[in-house]
Amino acid sequence: MKKKNSAPTMKDVALEAGVALGTVSKVINGLPVGESYKIRVEEAIRKLDYHVNSYAQGLKANKTYTVALLIPNTYHPYFGKLAYQINLSLLKRKYRMLLCSTEYDPGMEQEYVKMAQQNKVDGIIGLTYNPDLKVDDSIPFVSIDRSLSPHIPCIASDNFAGGQMAAEKLADLGCKNVAFLRIGSSLTNEPNKRKAGFENGCLARNLPYSMKILEDSASIDEFEQFLREHMHNGRLDFDGIFCVTDRIVYDVRKILLKMGIRVPDDVQIIGFDGIKDFGEGDYVCSTIVQPVAEIAEMCVELLLQENMTTKPPLVCLPVTYAYGGTTKEQEYGDENK
Repeated sequence: MKKKNSAPTMKDVALEAGVALGTVSKVINGLPVGESYKIRVEEAIRKLDYHVNSYAQGLKANKTYTVALLIPNTYHPYFGKLAYQINLSLLKRKYRMLLCSTEYDPGMEQEYVKMAQQNKVDGIIGLTYNPDLKVDDSIPFVSIDRSLSPHIPCIASDNFAGGQMAAEKLADLGCKNVAFLRIGSSLTNEPNKRKAGFENGCLARNLPYSMKILEDSASIDEFEQFLREHMHNGRLDFDGIFCVTDRIVYDVRKILLKMGIRVPDDVQIIGFDGIKDFGEGDYVCSTIVQPVAEIAEMCVELLLQENMTTKPPLVCLPVTYAYGGTTKEQEYGDENK
């Protein structure tokens, strides 16, 4: 006899619907049954407020239906949007996301990998910064922006094309002398290709350029020093700047404002990432937009793919350009490009 106030079981649903237990199981797991049986089971589920015991299901299938996402933090808008989109992609497949904010801590990243080894999650999607990260080939793992091994797929935007696109766009908008500003990790990763793409674009358009590259630990004040060194007679030597992230654009605009340089009147700026105000508002600057939803979908699709041997070592997804107020599209009739 069913205990009072205990949660309803599949057997209770079968009795309520007047069908076999196996029929209930088929309906819950999306297997084909007669339409009339399906309707009766679904009505019984609603009436009894029955919920599938995903933990028990996982034990039976030797799965947790949980995927760990390793990202540095949720403070940065790009990381936050990435987490949001990956969660949506997992939910579509009835998987849960375990969010692991590592704060760039190499030890913490390795601990989460150990968790996967202990079968506490079914796989890992990781945007990692540990240069010595060890991931066993047997662990389902998909990396974002960084190739860890030939057996671990890496998903990234086409960073080289994005850098080249930024250079060509500045040239198209009339820039004659440009600067490249970067803060980034010393790790070998896909975003580093933005520099090579930008150089290639400048060379193709005969566009003179200068570079200022800082490591992650460097002070933003070094950008101010660099820009002030390139001030002559109250004017900046550069009429265009490419910043490798939209966050750098934010900091550089404040520096330029302090220096009395107007954006975009005196200098046009393009960033990289595609960050928007309040998530879905206007772009915070003119920018190379990363296809975050497509990156998320590709990560989840490859992670949950059964045959590991058919997974590509690197997938580069196309980027686009978006106007965000820090360039002069309207003067050049390009406002919709």
